[in-house]
Amino acid sequence: MPRRHEVGVEVLGPWSLATSRTFWEGFAPSALTTRDEAHRLRSVFLTECDWRRAEVTVTQHGREARIVLLGDGDLDAAATQVRRFLSLDIDARAWPDVAQRDPVIAEAQQQLPGLRPCGFHSPYEAAAWAVLSQRSRIVQAARLRDDLVARHGDHGAFPPPHVLRELDLDLPGRKPEYLHAVADAALEGRLDAAALRAVDPDEAVRDVQQVKGLGPFAAELVVLRGANVPDGLPTHERRLEVEITERYGPEHRLDKVSQAWRPFRTWAGVHLRTMRERRTHEISGRPRTAAR
Repeated sequence: MPRRHEVGVEVLGPWSLATSRTFWEGFAPSALTTRDEAHRLRSVFLTECDWRRAEVTVTQHGREARIVLLGDGDLDAAATQVRRFLSLDIDARAWPDVAQRDPVIAEAQQQLPGLRPCGFHSPYEAAAWAVLSQRSRIVQAARLRDDLVARHGDHGAFPPPHVLRELDLDLPGRKPEYLHAVADAALEGRLDAAALRAVDPDEAVRDVQQVKGLGPFAAELVVLRGANVPDGLPTHERRLEVEITERYGPEHRLDKVSQAWRPFRTWAGVHLRTMRERRTHEISGRPRTAAR
């Protein structure tokens, strides 16, 4: 019988569950399992410490996030993981200061009030997504992921690494080989979120690249969106580079512009990418509904 665990978390700095939830609805790799009212977020995920399934419901009560978990694993660790993948563990009281230094980010914060980057449930799932999306359109990769979850997952949760490692997968190219390598890395602790956050983001990216099948772009995804590191710089995101050119001018480079974003470079990049997607729909191919 699953146990229930509830915890209240004070969120430091701007946060809107409704805005963050709308962002996650369009985030294909971790798309929400249900479409509830805007003030409630639900998801199903694997807890990193034991790879057991957990269900979570998150609601906002002023500055407090209320996290309710159901599962039979380590629910304290699961609550910590929820805080990480929703960026609720970050003291963001200095995030508005970035807007004072950069008018483009000021506009982004105004258009996306209270957005906190919602990442993958874990670096393991980010790495698996990176493999599935190699040489594939986002919608195709999402279908491959959905099929893996339906066939081999645990009631909506992604297959744990010890299961994924043993699967005889009928997938294009070297995706099966690379997914097995990702599963091995997760089981060996090489994709542990706390360990990836404990070192400089550039060093963490280099470490992740040691996993077969994960190149520079994939490794950045694992660190910045899997471990949800708040202050890393994605240097292999073409769409972000294009957005920098369009917003700041062709003479501006990401490495220079982003100095004003510290210590929230990941957050600023996510805001710019989100604004671009709302404007162009180049990933989803469809308009997104704004948060109310």
